[in-house]
Amino acid sequence: MSFSQIFTSTSTGSDSILMSLLPLGIVFFVFYVFVIRPQSKKMREHQNMLKALKVGDPVITASGISGTVARIDDKNDMVHLQVAEGVIVKILKNFISEKR
Repeated sequence: MSFSQIFTSTSTGSDSILMSLLPLGIVFFVFYVFVIRPQSKKMREHQNMLKALKVGDPVITASGISGTVARIDDKNDMVHLQVAEGVIVKILKNFISEKR
């Protein structure tokens, strides 16, 4: 079979549509398994860590500042971190990246 015969051969419309959508479905599945699912799992774990946060926990912020939780203000979604003796920094709760 020559190239011209392969590209000019016609098949039924439903077979053609199904065969053209199959690679797209495979790409979406791979994207979901390797990108979307791990990211949502990581977000869920981060939210659980923030909910379990309590005063006295040592934490590290997204900018690399390490400190101890001095106060949690759930109303404003803020955390007060003690980064040194007598130095308190207010940050948004979502910017705490890990608990040590």
